[in-house]
Amino acid sequence: MTIVQVKCYSGYTYPQEPRSFTWQGKDCMVERIEEAWQEPGKRLFKVITKGGKSFKLCYYQTNEQWSPTELAV
Repeated sequence: MTIVQVKCYSGYTYPQEPRSFTWQGKDCMVERIEEAWQEPGKRLFKVITKGGKSFKLCYYQTNEQWSPTELAV
């Protein structure tokens, strides 16, 4: 599992909306969130970056860490 830094908007909860994250040493800006959902112990987001790539970002609540997965478009 790859662990990354994610910058989020946090209004009523953390994490409410990811804004950017680091992927392979580069900053990726989130253009839009396609989907957001919860599973036991984690929050997940399917996002599209400004470069057009698709990722699933998973926030593990128990250890407060993020893990990205690049998705095929």
